[in-house]
Amino acid sequence: MSSFSLFLRPNGADDVGRLVADWLVDRGHEVRLLADSAAAIDRGSLASTSTEFVRGADLMVSLGGDGTMLRAAALASVEDVPVLGVNLGDLGYLTAVEPDGAIVALKRFLAGSYEIEERMRLSVEVSGQTGLPSALNEIVIEKAGTGQTVRLDVSLDGEIFTSYVADGLILATPTGSTAYSFSSRGPILDPELRAIVTTPVAAHMLFDRSMVLSADCQVSAVVAGDRGAQVSIDGSAVCEIAPGGSLTCRGADRATRLVTFANRNFHQVLRSKLALEDR
Repeated sequence: MSSFSLFLRPNGADDVGRLVADWLVDRGHEVRLLADSAAAIDRGSLASTSTEFVRGADLMVSLGGDGTMLRAAALASVEDVPVLGVNLGDLGYLTAVEPDGAIVALKRFLAGSYEIEERMRLSVEVSGQTGLPSALNEIVIEKAGTGQTVRLDVSLDGEIFTSYVADGLILATPTGSTAYSFSSRGPILDPELRAIVTTPVAAHMLFDRSMVLSADCQVSAVVAGDRGAQVSIDGSAVCEIAPGGSLTCRGADRATRLVTFANRNFHQVLRSKLALEDR
């Protein structure tokens, strides 16, 4: 018997969630759901506390889009639990299968016919804050008010590099290089690399290019001037930084472990999602 944690997106994963949960239970496997998800699919007996939800699980199944995958991966990475993504969203860069392939994917996982792809995460420290989660896509430090910019004095490995006057600064992983960083004209990196991509957003200066740094590089940004900043991690606002405060990030010790199958190729996924034409 194996133990499965099912992470459902709010409002929309009901049918597939019931299908997956029932299929696993009928075969004698342990299934865990967070309380709100269990209520949503009328499977209250499978409800688990947040503490017990991931601990000791053999697999977390994310049912939703890339946003759901980001939240599921954050929970799973704490316990080194692999994640299988079932795409119920639009793009599905991070997910492995479509809904009609969910049961086949579970069969392959149980048979051991799968691969684990490790994706680096970013750890972050912010002055005056504790317990911040790591990021699979990106950490963003940006202006706190509309119609303003923020000044960020950036250091690399403890040595001052430059000051950005911009709407913000994106610190992305290779996985996150196809997300916000890409929309700000950052480069696309193979997601299996270990690197940090720094991309300024609407920089009011001549140097407005992205940089690709070692995953071991310590990137620090001090909020200079008299305007504060706000910090978001994987799209969720987490805190604000007052003038004089700082943020520091580097590659995290723990990675996200994604379950993939031999027929999934990042370059072909990228080609499909970006609708690149044949020549």
